[in-house]
Amino acid sequence: MPGSKLRVWAKAPSRPIPPDDVEKRAIMEACESFISDVLKPRFLPAIKPTEWNYVIDIRGAYAAGRYRFMQRYRSGMVHNRGEEFDAPFARIDRMGPDNFDIQWMRHTGQWWRLHSGVTFARALHLLETDGVLHPP
Repeated sequence: MPGSKLRVWAKAPSRPIPPDDVEKRAIMEACESFISDVLKPRFLPAIKPTEWNYVIDIRGAYAAGRYRFMQRYRSGMVHNRGEEFDAPFARIDRMGPDNFDIQWMRHTGQWWRLHSGVTFARALHLLETDGVLHPP
């Protein structure tokens, strides 16, 4: 028919499934320990102020079944000296009991799934060993 649009059924992307409070707390504690024991010593041994943006911290945040790993930056530029902002670089999405997807923040500002259906222990191992998932 003239003017009619072709419609196609497509599977919607699956969304993270938020855990119960006990599992959420365990995920957050494990990720915070991972940040302090692995990421900070390796990628933030010292804070070096510059005249540009520079990293002052590595931290995480949990929301809606997702745990994001972020670098905290401080500006050293004259026009906004001291202002701070977060730049996420990786995240893990809980897709079910001990089933996680690992996402990487592309330079375009879009999340890109690199690994799918891994256990939590494997997710942390991949965050430690896969160079794409490391802070820039």
